[in-house]
Amino acid sequence: MKKLITTLSLATGCALAQFESATVLGTVRDAAQAQVAEAVVTLTSTGTAVAVTQPTDPNGDFRFVNVRPGQYTLRVQKSGFTPTSAEAFTVTIGTRQRVDLTLQVAAVNETVTVTGQARQLETDTSSRGHAMQATEIVNLPLNGRSYADLALLAPGVRRSTLNVTPDGGSLRDASYNINGMRSALNNFMIDGVDNNAYGTSNQGFSNQVVQISPDAVQEFRIETTNFSAEYGRAGGGVINATVKSGTNALHGAAWDFLRNTNLNAVGFFKPRENRKPTLQQNQFGVAIGGPIKRDKLFFFADYEGYRRVRRGLNLSTLPTADQRNGIIGLPVANPLTGELYANGIIPQSAITPFARKVLGELPATNRVGTANNYESLPRQTDQNDKGDIRVDYYASSKLNFFGRYSHRLASNFEPPAIPGPSGGNSNGTLRVLNYQVAMGATYVISARTVAEFRIGISQTEGGKSPVFIGQPAASVAYGITGLPEDPRFAGGLYAQSVGGYTQFGQQSSNPQFQNPYVINPKVNVTRLQGR
Repeated sequence: MKKLITTLSLATGCALAQFESATVLGTVRDAAQAQVAEAVVTLTSTGTAVAVTQPTDPNGDFRFVNVRPGQYTLRVQKSGFTPTSAEAFTVTIGTRQRVDLTLQVAAVNETVTVTGQARQLETDTSSRGHAMQATEIVNLPLNGRSYADLALLAPGVRRSTLNVTPDGGSLRDASYNINGMRSALNNFMIDGVDNNAYGTSNQGFSNQVVQISPDAVQEFRIETTNFSAEYGRAGGGVINATVKSGTNALHGAAWDFLRNTNLNAVGFFKPRENRKPTLQQNQFGVAIGGPIKRDKLFFFADYEGYRRVRRGLNLSTLPTADQRNGIIGLPVANPLTGELYANGIIPQSAITPFARKVLGELPATNRVGTANNYESLPRQTDQNDKGDIRVDYYASSKLNFFGRYSHRLASNFEPPAIPGPSGGNSNGTLRVLNYQVAMGATYVISARTVAEFRIGISQTEGGKSPVFIGQPAASVAYGITGLPEDPRFAGGLYAQSVGGYTQFGQQSSNPQFQNPYVINPKVNVTRLQGR
């Protein structure tokens, strides 16, 4: 029984910070440092003017749970004491912000304002993490404007090398190794609901379903050590974000970030004729938030578009003209007959029609040597549109609701390094559609009991198709029978791997589609018991 009571006590302490919210707590004392019971404590949001009130308990303690991140003020009143206010302080995701106040005996028409009462060091929880607020998220430089990249500022976090392109770019959004764990073992949450991408091959090309713009993030927190068991799932870290909500003041922003060829360097390897690889990239958008009904109903909406046209340098190894004609230069044996060609020349009669056709469709080498002897600058296009809309309704000091819809559509084309019917080793045409609906409600049952509900519904439709889809099937073009001929994925040459050369034919894992659908309901009840 003692073990059970101890376990429940610890569980109660851990349960005070739920979802994407935080806790504001403290103790009210008089000038003699005695606890003041039944003092009225009011917590007010400076942005929305929404206020919640509760009395202190017999020990002079108060706790406001489920507090959204933002700026707040605190005011304490009790008959016989001067009303006392704490200077505005910031509350961040998942924290337990302590604000202790001291009441002075004075006339009732006096007011005392106390500065610096919000503690900078969090001592009420063992969880350790790193919080990033809206100002930092927007103003810190982000190549690609992925808010989650700021997680790299936290100790123990590194970008997963499995998901980095040869030119140093990011192949998969929000892919990090935290505390040495695999990138798939992190837990992403937005507005308290699950935001993890569950495709087994991740055709959404992100570890998140919703990839919100930095201008739409109110705050996010990455927890890497001793986070509460309520989060679960994560062996690495928890990345907990919340979308902005409107306030009583109308705020907006617009942006356009430009990168182009003139601003870029040539790169380590110079293309032939010293041509600079092309890059035209724009990220543009708008965000706006404000009141629908002051102090009651608020909205926030944002949109961001991404357009990129890129010609990156690709180096491939292809057979030379002599090698395509059977002049190898080294003794070679026919694997079918065992015949040895000691002079290193394969007779024309021994070259199959299939090999002759494939080799004839490969482009001629354009660099000297037998390795990396073909360069290309294929044109890649990326188009990405995403946005969110959120509504918050404060029905009373005890009941509030929110709803959010997020949408993202990416349509990209990734060309092969080797053109022609015998090339095609690339992702080809990519289409990724993500959407998420999130809703929640919080009800204050009493000063010590709070109930809250969240539900998130997420869908990802991610897939890729080969570049030669719709062209004649391999049975027609190459005389290979027994292969699929469905026009939805047939066309061009199937993957051919020859030692020492770049792969010919289309990507072996193409086409591929992933369509995970997730419903994530959550109910929390928080009860404060005793000290």
